[in-house]
Amino acid sequence: MLNHPTLDLLHQLGLHGMAKGFKALDQTVETRALEHAEWLGLLLEHELTLRRQKRFEARARTARLRHNASVEDVDYRAARGLDRALFLKLAGCDFIRERRNLLITGSCGVGKSWLACALGHKACREDLSVLYHRMPRLFAALALARGDGRYAKLLRAIARVDLLILDDWGPEQLNPEQRRDLLEIVEDRYDARSILITSQLPVERWYEIIGDPTLADAILDRIIHGAYRIALAGDSMRKLKAQALAETNAAAPTKDAAQSASTHASTPAKARRK
Repeated sequence: MLNHPTLDLLHQLGLHGMAKGFKALDQTVETRALEHAEWLGLLLEHELTLRRQKRFEARARTARLRHNASVEDVDYRAARGLDRALFLKLAGCDFIRERRNLLITGSCGVGKSWLACALGHKACREDLSVLYHRMPRLFAALALARGDGRYAKLLRAIARVDLLILDDWGPEQLNPEQRRDLLEIVEDRYDARSILITSQLPVERWYEIIGDPTLADAILDRIIHGAYRIALAGDSMRKLKAQALAETNAAAPTKDAAQSASTHASTPAKARRK
């Protein structure tokens, strides 16, 4: 097809999705019988789809999620106490729109960070802004920002996102600066944005992590009340996967040996002597 002048105009206007749709529709014989309004509707759908995809890709890059996880790949068969109905409800991202928090606790390896990233990925798909931080690195970044004058700017950036994922809280007790940092973050987001926190320690022990009773009350009062909770238990998912892989590898030589023996038995003795 020759380069249609309309394509150039669409690209000049930044309507790249419509340009791509125009080219595809023009090459399809069936669509030539469509009315003008139907053509326009299809072109707009192409533009909307492309823009949504670009927004998702931009949000996913900004989120910097630790795991490439998705809610469709969650394993509900693993014995770790994950309530399927609750998680599917959370995957709808209404808790973010309602500005409620989510607390995921459990021992090492049960999949807390993975589930958090899966929800973060889904939020990006729902056109919600997300930011992921491991708490030790966040506190280090805030300490550095305090020294070079970026502290207020970093706090504003954290406050703007719809969902803030704070991964791997504890077990070390917070120092005075970290307590104040956490209070600033929580205060900025209270009743305005959502926080998702993962921790190896149960919520009841978070007072110990904060250390100062007064600040602990102020911080946890804003985090815990009205929050959804997922308490995981069971063996490490990494351990279970390693065991399954070891069993698969152990079974492979046995299968190969059985196939070799079967082939040897089916070969005539005269042919084997050759």
